[in-house]
Formats: sequence, C-alpha cells, structure tokens
Amino acid sequence: MKKIAIVALAALLFTGQSLFACTIFAVGKDASTDGSTMTSHTCDSTSDDLRVWIIPSMEAGTERDIVVNGRAGADYSQFPEVKNYGDNGLVVGTYLMEAPSNQYLHAMYSFINDKGLAMGESTCSYDRNSEQGQKLRSVFSRDEGVIDCYMLQDLALENCSSAREAVEFMGNIINEYGWNGACECINICDGEEAWVVEFYGANVWCAARVPDDAVFVAANRARINHVEQDDPENWIYSPNLFSYALDNGLWDGKGEFRPCVIYCPNPTRTYSTRREWRAMMLLDPSLNLDPEEKNPDENWPLFVVPKEKVSVDTIHKLSSDYYQGTAYDTTHTLAAGPFGNPLYPSHVERAINCFRCTYIQISNIKSWYPDPVKCLAYFGWGAPDSTYLTPVFASTLELPSQFGIGVRNEPYNEESGWWVASLVQNTAATNYVNAIQTIHEVREPKLQNEYKLTNAVQEVAAAMVNAGNTDGAIELLTIYQNEMADIWHETWKDLAKELISTYMHTNINMRTSAVTPWWQENVVDKGLK
Repeated sequence: MKKIAIVALAALLFTGQSLFACTIFAVGKDASTDGSTMTSHTCDSTSDDLRVWIIPSMEAGTERDIVVNGRAGADYSQFPEVKNYGDNGLVVGTYLMEAPSNQYLHAMYSFINDKGLAMGESTCSYDRNSEQGQKLRSVFSRDEGVIDCYMLQDLALENCSSAREAVEFMGNIINEYGWNGACECINICDGEEAWVVEFYGANVWCAARVPDDAVFVAANRARINHVEQDDPENWIYSPNLFSYALDNGLWDGKGEFRPCVIYCPNPTRTYSTRREWRAMMLLDPSLNLDPEEKNPDENWPLFVVPKEKVSVDTIHKLSSDYYQGTAYDTTHTLAAGPFGNPLYPSHVERAINCFRCTYIQISNIKSWYPDPVKCLAYFGWGAPDSTYLTPVFASTLELPSQFGIGVRNEPYNEESGWWVASLVQNTAATNYVNAIQTIHEVREPKLQNEYKLTNAVQEVAAAMVNAGNTDGAIELLTIYQNEMADIWHETWKDLAKELISTYMHTNINMRTSAVTPWWQENVVDKGLK
C-alpha cells in the first residue's frame, strides 16, 4: 500500500467535522430500470460549502497533502497548483501518487470520478449518554486517527476505479492510519456493484455489498446489522472488527454480532429511523414496517428489494418526501402554517426533504459505456422537492461558472447556482401549497425530457469513444452538460421572479388565497390561536 508521511502528531488533531444530516441511497443494477447502479446523497447542513469543482488528474510522483477538516470555506478552484484549505484545514501529512490520479468532482463531499466510481455519505450519531455510548466515547477518543471522511473520499476517487477496489483501499488506509471524526456510512457504486461501508472510529470498519436486486437507505444512523464471515465476495471488514469490541468491553462475545449496535447504537432515534421507514415502505409497502419500531436493527432488513424498478426520478422523489399522506405529514402541522410549508426549520418530524439541504447528487452509472461517458451524476442545489437536477460528467473539461460561485455568509449573488436555487426555495415557502405546483409545472416536463436527452447524448459520446475519438466525446459531454446547467440556471432565475410576484405577501397575484384544508379545519374552524 502507498505510504502516507505523517508530519503532525495525532494528539494535535481535533474532530472538526460539523455534524451533517444526510440521507443516502444505493441501488443495485438489477433493481434499476435501466440496469445501472446508483448512489445518492442529500448533503444537509447549515454550514457546509456550496461550491463544486473539477479536480484534474495529478501526475505520478505528485506529493498530495493529507488534510483534516479542509472543506468549509476552502477554495479548490485551482487545486493542486493553489492549495487553499480554509480557516480550519490542518495539513497532517502527505501522500505520494505512484500512478496518475483520476479526475473527479469535488464538493463538500467529493462524489464521482472519471472512471465512473461514485459515492455519498451519511454522518451517523450514537446515543452518547447510554452505557455503550460512554464506552465508545472513551475508546474512540483514545484511538483517534488522522484520516477524516472528506480526505478518505478524495483519496479513493483519486486512486480507485471500482467500488470493491474503493472499499478495500479505504479500509487499508484506515487500518493503518485510523479514522478521524464521527461514524460515517458511505455508499459506493461503479455500474456493476453497489456497496455500503461504515467507518466507526479508531481503525474499525465494515462493508457489505448491496444485492444486485436491492436498494439500501441510511439516514444518519449506522445500519449494518449483521456480518457474514465466510462470504468475502459480499462482506469486507477490518481485521479487528470483532476483537476490538471484545478487548474494549463493547461486546461480551455472546449473541449475534451487530456492528451498528456495538459501534454506533442509536436504534430509537426517530430523527433517523422515521426517514428509513418511509423510504423502505415506499419501495416495498408489503414490508409493513412499524414507524415506532424500537428495535430496527433486529427487525428491519438491511436491504430492500423494491416492488418496482428504481430510476433516477424515483430516487429524486424519495429524496423529496415529507411523509405525504401519513400521520407524520409535515404539511399538516401548526409549524407548516396556513400554506402547508414542509420546509419550516423547526418541524418536529425530520423528513428526507429538508430546508437546509445544500445539494443533492444522484449518480447513474451504466457499466456498458466507456469510462469517460458512464461517469454521470445528476446534481441540484437546495431541498430536493423544489430544485432541479442537471447532468454532470466527471470527465468533462470544465463546469459552468455558477458551480464555483457562492458563499453562505456573503450577499446574494444571482451568478451562483446555490443562491438562485435557494431564492426559489425560500420564496416558495411563503405559499408552499400553491408555489410548489408552479415549480413542478416548470420542472417536471424539462426533467423528463432531460433524462431522455442525456441518454441519447451518452449513446453518441460512447460511439465516438469506441471509434477512437475520446477527445471529441469529452468535448460533446462538456458542451451538453454546461448548456443544460445554464438553461436550468436561467430558468430558475425567471422562476424566482415569477414566484416573488405571484405569491407576494402569501397571496396569489395580490389577491387573498385559500389556506390549506387542514389548516382551515384544524386551526381556523376550531378557533386555535
């Protein structure tokens, strides 16, 4: 394994990651409508960075910095020539590139490279006040490592071409140098396989292959609830997965070994379990799962075989869900106001669709295409229900300018993709029940056409690569990607103006608008104040 030169003591490190609240999916190739594998990530936080950059291939022999917490506020627009890791970034070592690295798309969490390897993440919490939680705090803080999630995903995308290779690579890095930060659940796919790997702390981790006909979901909770020890094709884990638990009093050696229970227990936190329940029930209603389940790690499946095949649009709609039609519907609460706003920050229930979503990305990796063509992800800023998805390819020559513009604590900038999407989202919240219909009327026909057009462009680009014109194919993908992104950006600028004028003061065209039936019945008619 390539060696990392550590130039700072682990004792000087700190766990600088902000806690994020992300939902992720992973889709096996036989569970999808088109035979692709998929991963997704809703990056939900009020502090993460908004921008996306291309990190170009680095030559063999390049000495690459190992950084802890080098994300929010950092500028990777000219990396690696210019290294700006932000105010909190700490360089702890270097990594020598023994071969040319892969090009990839860098975001708060980098998510896809030009070989068609894609990934997301969900930060997992455990009950720190429980007896098990107190033990974990003690042993993991004692054995803190030097590699955080941001850095590990960067390294994997730079060095790996397949999901299995990425799992083994990441695991070997953590085996030797240790994990820094909260537990993370990472979903990975490459067109042929989809995997989920959980890094718990110290140098302990476990990975499971998603069955080809199944879907995986996680919502800020470790979910690997069993281990098959004699199945290396589908299970890979750290050499000390069992011994670390025994040696540190985290497991007594009796009963079934459940990694998520032992290393990151949080089974009754409905903030997480409710989202997982909702997603799995939408995928397969016959599961009849209990939304109040107290032992999901024992009673819920790790993977779900969906009743219907899953598409990018399916994942987008799952990511847009706010418990519509259930007892937990966030539009049917006092917090939602008279216009059924599911994006109010203080909703009791945490839905998958979230006001603080910085971006959503859904990879769509088709193994039959050449590498420069199959490295496709759909990307959008803000809450999934009120944003668009635009295709991006990790092999392209450049991204549109709006991808690299925008900082949270600076003034609104209409040249920033995130700011424009946020304006649409925020304006919609004033009269959501009506405004979201306007958004969907604009968005849905374009999205459906985009899916078809993107497939057609991939077919043409693949033919060009197979004919020996790889440069021409990459140029085609670059032009298509950037034109589509620019069209969405301009459409969303116009949409923001339409929403502002149409729903000014919560009215429709400055006339009094009807409140939701739920609000009328439960608040107005009953005289609640």
